[in-house]
Amino acid sequence: MIPVAIMGHGTVGSGVAEILTTHKHKLFKSIGEELYIKHILDLREFPDSPLADRFTKDFEDIINDIEVRVVVEVMGGINPAYDFVKRCLLAGKSVVTSNKELVAKCGAELLQIAKENNANFLFEASVGGGIPILRPLSQCLVANEVDEIAGILNGTTNFIFGKMINDNMDFDDALKLAQDLGYAERNPEADIEGHDACRKICILASLAFGKHIYPDNVYTEGITKVTLDDVKYADSLNYVIKLIGDVKKNDEGKLEICVCPMLLSKDCILSDIDDVFNGIMVKGDCTGDVVFYGKGAGKLPTASAVVADIVDCAKHLKARKRIFWVDGDGSNVASYKDSITAMYLRVAGDGEKALELFPDSEVMKADGNTVLITQEYRFGEIEDKISALKDAGVKVLSAIRIGNL
Repeated sequence: MIPVAIMGHGTVGSGVAEILTTHKHKLFKSIGEELYIKHILDLREFPDSPLADRFTKDFEDIINDIEVRVVVEVMGGINPAYDFVKRCLLAGKSVVTSNKELVAKCGAELLQIAKENNANFLFEASVGGGIPILRPLSQCLVANEVDEIAGILNGTTNFIFGKMINDNMDFDDALKLAQDLGYAERNPEADIEGHDACRKICILASLAFGKHIYPDNVYTEGITKVTLDDVKYADSLNYVIKLIGDVKKNDEGKLEICVCPMLLSKDCILSDIDDVFNGIMVKGDCTGDVVFYGKGAGKLPTASAVVADIVDCAKHLKARKRIFWVDGDGSNVASYKDSITAMYLRVAGDGEKALELFPDSEVMKADGNTVLITQEYRFGEIEDKISALKDAGVKVLSAIRIGNL
C-alpha cells in the first residue's frame, strides 16, 4: 500500500480523489500496490464525502507523516503552495502538481531540490490538462532536436474565438458565455490577457531547451483588442485568429518566444482546433511536425494527467524520473523586437499612408477601412512604423501577427 496525500479538494483535487477511488483496481494492476488516500488538505468541511475521515486543515499532518511518500498539490497559486511543495521535497516526498503558475515561476528551484533529495517533482497536468505532452517531449521525442513548439494553450480564449468565428458573437458576449458555462473565471484576466498561455509555453520551453524561462522574459499580448470585424476580415482572407504560444531557436541560437493572437492560414493544422480544445505542435528534426490534441482543462481530464504522475512516482519511489532543467537568467531569450513577422493591419480610411510605410502589402478595402497583409519585417521596425502612422494622424484599428506555422 502506498499512502498518498492530496492538498486541495477543488475541481481538480476532487477529480483526483474520484479517479484514485473508482479506478483503484486498474491502478493496482499497473503498480502492483494499492494507492491509498491517507490525507486530504482543505480548509473547508466535506461532511458528506465518502472520504470525510481523511480530511485535515493542518499541513503538518502531511509533512510529519513518514508513511506518505507521494503528495499531490492542486491548490493553485503560489502561496502557500510553494512553501508546502518545497517542504515536501526537502523531506524526500515526491510531489505531483497541476499548478502551472508554480512550475513557471519556481520550476528550476523545485526540480533542483527534488534532485538533491532523491524525490520526483512531476507536473504533466500543468500544460495541457488531459493532453500528454511533457512526458512525450522528455521521453518519446528525446532523440530529436526540437526546432519549435507552437500551440493553442488556452481553451477559454479558443472557445471565445470559436464563438466569434462560427456564431458571429462579439468578444464581450462570447466571454460572458464562457463564464456562464464555467470555462472562464469571474476574473478572466489570466486567460484573456495571455498569462495562462504564457506560463504554459514557459514550461514547454524550459523542458525542451534545458534552461528555465520565466514569464517576465516572454512577450505576452492578450485577445481583448481583437474585434469581430478582425475575425470576419481574416476569414475572407483565408485565415483564422488564434491565441498562440510559440517558442523557437533563431539563427544565433537564442529563443524567440511569445504569446499573442495570430492569423493562421486555414491550411495550418492548428486552425481547425475549436471550442475548449487545445493543440500543441512540436517540430522535431527527426519527426517533423507532431501534434498533441485534446481537452486542455476540466475536472477529469486534468485529474487523469495528475493520476498518471502519481503512478509514475509510485513506480519510482527509490529512483528519480529524468525530467529536469537548470535555472536561467533570460540571456538565452532574444528580444521580441528582433523577431521577423508579417502583420495584419487594419487602419481607418484609404490606407494611403500605411501603404507608403508598408509597400507591397496585400490590400483589402472594407467598410471605410483598409486591411493590409504586410511583407515580413523585424517586429521592432513594425512598431516604429505603426507609431509613425499614429503620429501622422492615421487611426490604427488593429495590428495582429501572421503566424508562420
